[in-house]
Order: sequence, then structure tokens, then C-alpha cells
Amino acid sequence: MEGRVVEVVFNTPVNNSFTYIWKGEGEANIGCRITAPFGRRTLTGWIIGLPEAAPAGFELKEIERVVDSEPLFDEDLLELARWLASLSLCSLGEALSVMLPGGRQEKDIPALGLEDPVDSSGAISLSGEQQNALDEMGRQKGGFYYLYGITGSGKTEVFLQAAREALGRGESVIYLVPEISLTHQLVDVIRGRFTCGSAVLHSHLTPSQKLKEWRRIQSGEARLVIGARSAVFAPVKNPGLIIIDEEHENSYKSGSTPRYHGRQVAMKRCRASGASLIMGSATPSVEAWHLMERKVIKKLTLTKRLAGGGLPEISVINMKDKKGVLSPELIGAIRKTADSGKQSILFLNRRGFSYFFHCRSCGYEMKCRNCSVSLTYHKNSNFMVCHYCGYKIRPVNSCPECSSLDVGYSGFGTEQIEEEVERLFPDLKVSRLDTDIASKKGVLQETLRAFRNGESHILLGTQMVAKGLNFPDVSLVGIVLADTGLNLPDFRASERTFSLITQVAGRAGRFSDDGKVFIQTFKPGTDAVRLAAEGNIDEFYEKELTLRRMLDFPPFCRLFRIVFRGKKIGSVKEAAFSFSRELAKVNNRTFELLGPSECPLSVISGNHRFQILLRSSDFTGTHARLESVFRSSRFSSGIYCEIDVDPLSLL
Repeated sequence: MEGRVVEVVFNTPVNNSFTYIWKGEGEANIGCRITAPFGRRTLTGWIIGLPEAAPAGFELKEIERVVDSEPLFDEDLLELARWLASLSLCSLGEALSVMLPGGRQEKDIPALGLEDPVDSSGAISLSGEQQNALDEMGRQKGGFYYLYGITGSGKTEVFLQAAREALGRGESVIYLVPEISLTHQLVDVIRGRFTCGSAVLHSHLTPSQKLKEWRRIQSGEARLVIGARSAVFAPVKNPGLIIIDEEHENSYKSGSTPRYHGRQVAMKRCRASGASLIMGSATPSVEAWHLMERKVIKKLTLTKRLAGGGLPEISVINMKDKKGVLSPELIGAIRKTADSGKQSILFLNRRGFSYFFHCRSCGYEMKCRNCSVSLTYHKNSNFMVCHYCGYKIRPVNSCPECSSLDVGYSGFGTEQIEEEVERLFPDLKVSRLDTDIASKKGVLQETLRAFRNGESHILLGTQMVAKGLNFPDVSLVGIVLADTGLNLPDFRASERTFSLITQVAGRAGRFSDDGKVFIQTFKPGTDAVRLAAEGNIDEFYEKELTLRRMLDFPPFCRLFRIVFRGKKIGSVKEAAFSFSRELAKVNNRTFELLGPSECPLSVISGNHRFQILLRSSDFTGTHARLESVFRSSRFSSGIYCEIDVDPLSLL
């Protein structure tokens, strides 16, 4: 048989490679994409091998075409993909599909114009703490470091100087940030400061734009890569440094297959290449804090705000006996701030107008028909919306169950706060920033630009306003309700609440000593709220780690979450219990098996959900047993099994 025999994988859950033959013109090399028949479909796949001969007894199908003239990945990235597939129990094709760009032609990305207050001249004078941290990082190449510092203490500048030193040695740098909005800020600083080529990788680029940036990185034209989670896979030449800014952020964990964490991938790449890893945050993840205590990661500390601002004055407002969504104290502070020519940020981690429709007569709650969650009322569009599946209906004036007219909405979201603020302060310009707003092209950058230039007085938003944003004129931050995440049935709820309060509070008074923070809460006595308000970070981590140790939760064990979903609850339940029985057979006291049980969110998008949790201190043994059961299992049609190693959420 004439032609070139090639080994191919596809983006399917089938954990096998497939052998084809290429009879066309041009080279079919490892690392190139191809299109080929796969069952009744034609799929795009990746060449991962070039066997000497075809398997005996098989008539090979032909590749239709080779997409790439040059390989997209080399042996190092292929090895990383194999590791990722093994760790997350997905197929090699699924791993490669997450790592690689999907465009067919290269296209430039548009200019990203957004001012940033970090000096871009390069003529920077570091503080003693910053210089000490930089010197420590330079002592040993290949180490793991954590830059732990209060908000506004100059972590970004240390990252940039460490990047400069690595680039000066001829190495490449990957700089990860958790939000695309922060990517835009960083790009302008870096382009103004570094003469070497830089590239951007994040999910808002088109496939063709990603491919263009990927090729620039591959060729060595771009040695500094900035991006969100998936940029950790960038094909840099001679990697010397990976930076993970705001390491605690959940967005570094993928929510779909393969469910990887950017921190784990960065550690793997640094170990393989000898590069250094620098992470940083004012609120490290509990896992990272524990690794610092055990000296696995070297802790470097920054304690002073560098722009002249002191730590803000923090007040906790008990909302138990208050009427309305804004307390008199916060209302007065907003007016005083505006009168002094300064700006305010209001934070609420819930979008929409109100999130709970109920009947006062019969107790009916309006829930999504596809998910086991309440619908959120969006007043601007006049729809009740599910934030999980997107289902929406028009609001009703009477109860669908008993026809009572005694119905109403409870709770509040950013839309309602926006309306209330505009009613209270008709003379002030309010800007809202949440995913409803930011999904519109260009709105995110324009909203931040206008606020930075003083064109609006109050910035109201969800988590987008909590991270990394640096506005000189902000002297007041109001956390409208600090409790939104505390009631979730998740062992990380307290950690997330503490982190959000601390991060949002850090937006106030970064350039002056008049910063004020108001934390509105119904639970002022909880550790997460109380210790965040006191700024007592060490005590919070000490208490949280003590509790985690008592309950045997991460970082004192490893968790594996197996979720089964499908349209028929009986079939899903049976699949979960059958899988559990198979796990029990191979257990041999390697792990603790919890469940099966319904997920806290038992229905999403019409799919019933059951979960099994494995808890173990023997990661390798548990992983091997789970893999053996998973790889040998066959699930009936319509039943899907999702495995999450080291899950961040149990909902």
C-alpha cells in the first residue's frame, strides 16, 4: 500500500488512537491536524505518531487532507497532553483539543487599548521588600515561589521585574491572570515596557486569532505570553518563568473536560523544563498556604502599600434590622465620597434584579423547568432567567399553582442595586459591570476606561470589580451583601467569602489614606466576615486549616468527584450505584467512598445528577483504581460520567 501510515487521535471520549493512510501531496507530520472519516462523520484530528507499517489485517481509511503545513505541537507538548489525559481521565484527543488553537487561517488580533496605572517606562525604583523578593527568586532557578502581599503592595511590579530578568537571559515567560479584563490591562503595560515580542491567549479571541498568536509563540517571535488559564499550554521556546497572578481564583480550574487546574499544569511544566514558578495573591488558596507552611513553596512577603495609601478603615454593618438594600451608613458614605470628588465601588456577587419569585399564599417558588434552581428576574429585559442553562420566561402576576395575586420577589441582584443607587443619587453617574453587560463587545473596556477617567462616580458589579483593578480615585468600597456564598453546601464557602471580602476591600484607598470599606452582612459573627474585616489573615488560615484537618478535607486529603447525568433519573441513579459497587470491589481500604447521592444542584439543563466522592491520602493508589473501573465501564445511551480530580466545587 503506497502512502504514509499515520496514528491519529480525535476530540472524542474514546481513549484510543486510530491508524489512517495519507496518499496526498505534502508532508503529514506529527503535530499536524488532519481531517478524516470517523464513523459516519468527518472529524478533525491530530497526528501523534508515524508507524513504520499498517496493522496486519486492516484496510486503512484515507486522510482527506492535512490542515497544517507546520506542526502545531512538539514532543514536549505531546508529553504534557498525555500527562493531562492520564491525570484527568480523559482521552488524549480531548486533552489536545483544550491545549491547541482551532483556527484554519491566521488572523491578527485587534489592538487592545486600555490605560494602566503601573509605570510603563521601565525606570522603576523597587522598595526594599520588593527587591528582597526579587533577589530571592533569582537565587535558584527552577524553584516554586509565592509572593504573598496585601492589596496594593506592588506584586505586579515584582512579577514584571522577574519577567524582565528571565527575558534578559534569553528565556520565555508565561504570565497568567484570572480574568480577561486583567489581560487587557497587562497587555498595554507590557507592550510599553518590553521590547521583545508579546502574545495574548484567551477565550475571547477567535480561533484564527489564537492560531496567529500560537504561531508567533512557536517561532520565537513572541517570548512573553499573557493570558488566562489556557495560556499555560503556550508553546514557548526555552521556558524560564511562569507567573500565576491572583492564584486563589477559581477561574484557573476548568469546568469542562479535561478538568485541569492551571496551577497543576504550571507546576508540571516547570518541573519538566527547569523553569521557575511564581504565584501571588493577597488571599492565597488554602492549599497554597498549606504548601507554604510545609516549605514546598517558598513564601515571599510584601507588607506595605506603595502608592501612598494606607489600609482602608473597615466597618461591618449588621443588616438584620435594616430596611432596604443599602444601609444609611453606606448611603451617607457614598454621598460624602462623591462630594469630596472621589469614586465608589459597590460589590454584589449576584446579577439580575431579584433572584426569588414566590407565592405568599401557597408557598410556590418559580424554578427553572430544566434545573433545580430558582429563576432570577432581570428587569431590564423583563425576563425570569436561569443562570445555569439560560432558560427564560416572562414574569407572571399571579401564582401558577393557586392563582393567588399575593406574589412577589425576594432577594436582590446588581440590577436592583443599580436602580436603587440611581434613585438615591440622581446627580451621580453609575456604571454596572457584570456578565450581562460585559458580554456585549467592547463594553468591558469602555466601562473601565470611563470609570478610570472619572466619567462615572460609582462602579457597581460582581466579581469582575473584585480582582486586580487599580483606580487611583476610589476611596470607598461597599460590599452590599457579604453572605451570598456562605450558605452554599460546599466546604470552600468560607474560604471564598473571606477571599472576596478581602480582595474587594483592597480596591479602596490604594493611593490615599482616606479609604473606607463598608461590609453589609446578616452574619457579622462568622469567621470569614469578622476576620476579613479585621484584616486578620493569619488567624483565618489557621482556623480554616484546623477545621479542614478535623473534617479530613483538602489539603489534608485528595478528593475525586464522579458525576453521572442524564435525562432519566432512574437510569442515572442505577449507573451511579453500579459504578459505586465496582469501586467498592477494588477499594481495599485505599479510599473512603461517599455516596452515591444526588448533587446539591440535582438537575441542570434537564439532566438529573448524582455524584460519588472518593476521599483519600493515597492519591496514586486511588487514581489507579478509579481509572481501572472507569476505563472498563460501559454506560447506557444518554448517561454521561464526568470525573473531576481535586474538585473546587461540590455543587
